[in-house]
Amino acid sequence: MTSLWETLTMKTRTAFASLLLPFLALSEINAQEKPTIPEDLVDEAQIREDIGLNDYTVPSIVKVFDELEKISPLSYSSEHLTHHERLPLDRTRLAMRLGTLIADGFMAVQTGHPDDVPKIASHLSRYAKALGAGNRIKRHAAALLEHAENKDLQKLKVALAATQRDVERELIGLRDPDLSTLISLGGWLQALEAASTAVAEKFTIERSVRLFREDIADYYTEMIGALDSSISQLPHMVKMRELLSGLRSAMTLLPEQKPKLADVQEIQKVAAQLATFARK
Repeated sequence: MTSLWETLTMKTRTAFASLLLPFLALSEINAQEKPTIPEDLVDEAQIREDIGLNDYTVPSIVKVFDELEKISPLSYSSEHLTHHERLPLDRTRLAMRLGTLIADGFMAVQTGHPDDVPKIASHLSRYAKALGAGNRIKRHAAALLEHAENKDLQKLKVALAATQRDVERELIGLRDPDLSTLISLGGWLQALEAASTAVAEKFTIERSVRLFREDIADYYTEMIGALDSSISQLPHMVKMRELLSGLRSAMTLLPEQKPKLADVQEIQKVAAQLATFARK
């Protein structure tokens, strides 16, 4: 026979469970809606497991570099580095700018401009510090400068990847993992602008095919929508999501369709718009 206490306890549990149901359902929806990262942009599982980032994995900028090397020679300009003298107040812009700087570090050396790396490394430190994630960056700055001076592209890539991961780790510790996605986004957009410009200038079908990555555009489009509403509803984020959707369309090829110069130029146009947003 059930006692009065047990009956009350059961009723309390039932009521409590009913209160939790909406939140449990929302968690399931969020889990289902979380976009899947293209496999070739995921860093080695063991590396990320060692630093405890598996739950917050974002596309690795170094994997983007691997793709860029297949499109070489790239297009690179240091003109926009002057825009980094003043730090933006908005943290989403700080994060995206930091991503563009990581990409710039790679492209500067890849295109024979290692003298730009000291300035890039200095900006990286300032941006990471402004995000509250600067404690681990100092140790990477010396390595970046050394590898740039030696023009050792492979070691520079490793150092830049480590920089990205360490900033991620600190942002997660600060309960700000959404910004990690924006760092990755900034790096990809900066790289895409350089790659599409290079292919448009020296067009070949073989090089251009690597630009048609609608899966990556899809990921970032969906990921922006999945960010906290305080970020996803910002006017510049809404606009970027709209542009990414258009980029996805420009990157889509029909079966057996071969890309044309006009297709690459369309990607270049949208990528330049997005990269400009990322550097603002």
